[in-house]
Amino acid sequence: MHVIVIYVLAVSGLLALVSLLPPLAARLRVPYTVLLAAVGVALGLAIQTFAGQGGTGPFHDFLNSLAEMDISSEVLIYVFLPVLLFETALAVDVRRLFDDVWPILLMAVVAVFVCTFAVGYALNLFTSMGLIACLLLGAIVATTDPAAVVSIFRDLGAPRRLTMLVEGESLLNDAAAIALFTLLLGMLTRNAHGGATEAAMEFLRDFAGGVATGYVCGRVVCMIVEPVRDQPMAEITLTVALAYLSYVLAEHYVGASGVVAVVTAALVVGSVGRTRISPATWGALEHVWKQLGFWANSLIFLMTALLVPRLLGGIGWSDVGLVLVVVGAATVARALVLFGLLPLLSGAGLAQRVSHAYKTVMLWGGLRGAVSLTLALAVTENGRVPDRVQGFVAVLVTGFVFYTLFINGTTLRAVINLLGLNKLSPVEHAMRNRALTLSLAGVRERVEGLAHRYEVDEQAVGSIVSQYSDRLDAIVRERSTEAPLNNEDRVTIGLVILVNREEELYYEHFREGILSRGVAELLNRRTGRLLDAVKTQGRAGYRAFEEPFISFTPWMRVASLLHRRLGIHAPLARRLAFRFEILLGVRTVQRELLEFINDKVGQVLGTDVACELEGILTVRLAMVEQALAALKLQYPDYALILQSRYVSRAALRLEEADYRALFAESIISQEILSDLQRDLDDRRRALDALPKLDLRLDLMDLVGRVPLFEGLEGDRLRGIATLLKPRLVLPGETIVRRGERGDAMFFIASGAVEVLVPGLDEPVQLGTGEVFGEMALLTRQRRNADVRAMGYCQLLVLDVRDFHRLVKKDASLRAHLQSVAEARRNPPPKPAEAVQEVATPLADPPAVVEAPAAESVQARG
Repeated sequence: MHVIVIYVLAVSGLLALVSLLPPLAARLRVPYTVLLAAVGVALGLAIQTFAGQGGTGPFHDFLNSLAEMDISSEVLIYVFLPVLLFETALAVDVRRLFDDVWPILLMAVVAVFVCTFAVGYALNLFTSMGLIACLLLGAIVATTDPAAVVSIFRDLGAPRRLTMLVEGESLLNDAAAIALFTLLLGMLTRNAHGGATEAAMEFLRDFAGGVATGYVCGRVVCMIVEPVRDQPMAEITLTVALAYLSYVLAEHYVGASGVVAVVTAALVVGSVGRTRISPATWGALEHVWKQLGFWANSLIFLMTALLVPRLLGGIGWSDVGLVLVVVGAATVARALVLFGLLPLLSGAGLAQRVSHAYKTVMLWGGLRGAVSLTLALAVTENGRVPDRVQGFVAVLVTGFVFYTLFINGTTLRAVINLLGLNKLSPVEHAMRNRALTLSLAGVRERVEGLAHRYEVDEQAVGSIVSQYSDRLDAIVRERSTEAPLNNEDRVTIGLVILVNREEELYYEHFREGILSRGVAELLNRRTGRLLDAVKTQGRAGYRAFEEPFISFTPWMRVASLLHRRLGIHAPLARRLAFRFEILLGVRTVQRELLEFINDKVGQVLGTDVACELEGILTVRLAMVEQALAALKLQYPDYALILQSRYVSRAALRLEEADYRALFAESIISQEILSDLQRDLDDRRRALDALPKLDLRLDLMDLVGRVPLFEGLEGDRLRGIATLLKPRLVLPGETIVRRGERGDAMFFIASGAVEVLVPGLDEPVQLGTGEVFGEMALLTRQRRNADVRAMGYCQLLVLDVRDFHRLVKKDASLRAHLQSVAEARRNPPPKPAEAVQEVATPLADPPAVVEAPAAESVQARG
């Protein structure tokens, strides 16, 4: 049979077989990985029994093809391992991974070294095998297998944090184990010499190099994917290439851990991919990788299990005893790390406490699998390893792996049940009942409506409705016996729900094309930090994060400085567009969350908690509204342009949705849709170009707009303009305080301020091009209100002393001001809504003009 035919028949036959195993595993209530291993061993026995005996037919040809297929360790490592690791890491929540990074690193690094030396020295006591060979075996069995561990824990529905701890360990500990394995194998074959120091340095080099390689590869792919955006096949293909390239580059060109490189690259794509890869593709990408992971997991287990009968061909009772020694040493080593070292991390404040129940499950769930078998296979393929050592490693590793799978793996569900980890906490149980109450009532109503719509006989639908009514009554009775949740717990639960919903809404707006990629990424990073604050501090954490959530970033400050000092407009224009979109997106989502509270959260947590949550959100929404108002005041013309671009992008999204709906209804053809799509793409690219920001204010025009200087000639306006001195004020800084003596007037070159006038419900807001405090030039009166910066403000200050020196030299200017002061002695009636000036006249005006009347003087703006 031709080699290609052999591989096609073998692989396709295995795939057909594994397609039947998931439902069988569910029916037998055994982990899928355990069933895979059992089927693989059975196939291996069948190959040894029937292959090559001259039979005919597809079954014999299939067995013969499996027998003739060259299953080497390199094939398993390079073909299947990158896909398996990438798929597992892609599904990991990076934020939650970093929540427990220290316990994960402890189990992924320290536990590997402890297990290696514990197993190695234990075997050395009971055998005549050399210490290096025993340590080599210890390194092989020290790594928990991601294919075995992750699939079993997901199948069992273990608690989320427990699953994350075990997943993180199984993904990262391969680096330490393979680094030790490589070092010890080299020492065994006399290619290397060294000790613990060399092993530690090699591990650090492999681990750090793998992280760097994977991170760079992941970021490069995230940049490359931009030009092929909205091309699903190209985008998904890039991620498949990334899995293999990161592994090969790290292993053969960087000299680092390919395992760590693949995991790091997958974590990078998983953390930023939802905004880099087109929204329509991301869901398909997840499904494709789940399929690839299923194939890789199934084939690597079956192919390694096929070799088990051959590896265990010469096993004896003494080998069984040594397998038990390995089991005992590995278990004691793992228990020492879990129950001895892990609590030290919690005591040092480096990690949250891990319960004894979690540690017990992690101890029992340290399963080994295809990775350990593959490393053992690599030893048996190495001609420089003595035959005695090859048999020693092959038998003990295989025996230990199958002990963990068939003993630990099959009883893990019972251990989880025994420890009560399959049960909900009191808070979770109360939330479950509240959610069920809401859901069952809604389903009952919809069933009744559906029956009415389709004119189903009441007798036919009555029994179904009564079933839902009975379930609802039972839940209501159960809720009446529950210990009530205290108010603070319910508020914290509500805030966690809101923050999670907020993150999803940002992604929804990104998928709809309303939010740009950069804004969506920033908002979701901030939402992640907000969620952490809520989980640790409750409502206090949420409130502490309200202002930083919309505060000015350092980049905004740098861009503003470049604009003010050097006249460089482009960075500020980009940051303003970015900030405007952030504020608009946050405001939109906050309003949607208010509706979400009324529609959903209030029904689950109660109206009292809903009111509290609504109050907390209202405060945050008010801060966002104030920041938006300040932005519009500071850059009024540019804000209009940005709003127009925002609405135009939304209009393009609506257009595209309509075109696709027309195509789906067969009203337009694919050719017409493609032509319309090209037009949309052209207009979308035009919108992506930022409009120019031009804030060059004409100082002459700025001064001339002040009523105090209205009608002055150009030379006199120019003389006043030369006296203006720049001053930068920070957000929230008080510029003028009530009760101070007026000694200057202020021109707002850029920025926005609010005038806090006593007696007014809302502060008066002034923006770019407006002035305040001009009456200080007529009389050094005390201010009658505070003036506070709403953001970064560039002010131009006209000092009273400088102005008076100019007035003394210019008789015409002095006469003009005299006439202005005279006119203000008897001002015409003002509208009721007019705003008072921020100065109250005193009886001690400067000599250049007469004192105005003692009544309040109206200000501009």
